[in-house]
Amino acid sequence: MSGAFIELKNVSKTFDVSAPWLNRVLERKPKTLLHAVSDVSFQIKRGETLALVGESGCGKSTVARLIVGLYSATTGKVTIDGHDMTAANQGNDAAREMRRKVQMIFQDPYASLNPRWRVADIVAEPIRTHKLITDSTALDKRVAELLGFVKLTAKDGEKYPHQFSGGQRQRISIARALASNPEFLVCDEPTSALDVSVQAQVLNLMKDLQREMGLTYLFISHNLQVVHHIADRVGVMYLGRVVEIGDKHEVFGSPKHPYTRMLLDAIPDLHMTGKARTPVAGEVPNPLNPPSGCAFNPRCPRKFDPCDKSRPQLVSFSGREVACFAATEQVATAG
Repeated sequence: MSGAFIELKNVSKTFDVSAPWLNRVLERKPKTLLHAVSDVSFQIKRGETLALVGESGCGKSTVARLIVGLYSATTGKVTIDGHDMTAANQGNDAAREMRRKVQMIFQDPYASLNPRWRVADIVAEPIRTHKLITDSTALDKRVAELLGFVKLTAKDGEKYPHQFSGGQRQRISIARALASNPEFLVCDEPTSALDVSVQAQVLNLMKDLQREMGLTYLFISHNLQVVHHIADRVGVMYLGRVVEIGDKHEVFGSPKHPYTRMLLDAIPDLHMTGKARTPVAGEVPNPLNPPSGCAFNPRCPRKFDPCDKSRPQLVSFSGREVACFAATEQVATAG
């Protein structure tokens, strides 16, 4: 399986977070715009898992919602299997088919399931919505099959969500996502609400399902250990922009962007005991008032003259793409 299945081209999302109109008129203040995602471009091959990582508020979940159509992009284009996702909001047959192919697994298994519905109805909802099966006997059989895929039983379908643990609820969410026979799953921190042992079970289940069904994943997480386990490629986001993207072994083994190095240094490692590290001080800037030039420059130990004057663009080298003047300067000097 090859070729770009998912493609984002210069995608940006801006939210209007202004005060109410009358307050702005009385106080003579302009609109306040939040640039949640800025000029994001990447591709995902069919059958691949791309993980997006970064600190809270960096825009990972916004990208996920832009891809599945929960948000509309302010600028740029999201393409899935050659089809523009903006057309998926038009309500025609082609749009419904695109919706069927793309499903999402949400972060909180306690909030994403309807507490008043039995599990069988929750899993059957996408099948009924897309009219994939109309016969009730065949529908019951399909629901039981889906529950079996996620290591639950047909009898579990008679229960309500509150009768299950967090890990089991997330399995139900996965079964619901698989009900429409999707090709692409967007997983928005699907294991962050679970304890470590249950995380491993859910991740292994997702890898098994991907192998058996040929699924493509976009995996959103802030946990690099989880990402290393499940991803093929990794994209690192900072303040709404992708700053490094490449094969996980390259990114984790030899990070080029200082922010990627900072994230990796935050992981406890017994083998690094006694070795000097260069911590990166400071906090994420206010996204309503980002710094000029490179957004990371106030915290970067490698910054130099261009960093506070202009914004670096993603440049391909060393088998990946990096947006960092210091990294590209180092390569140019070595060359």
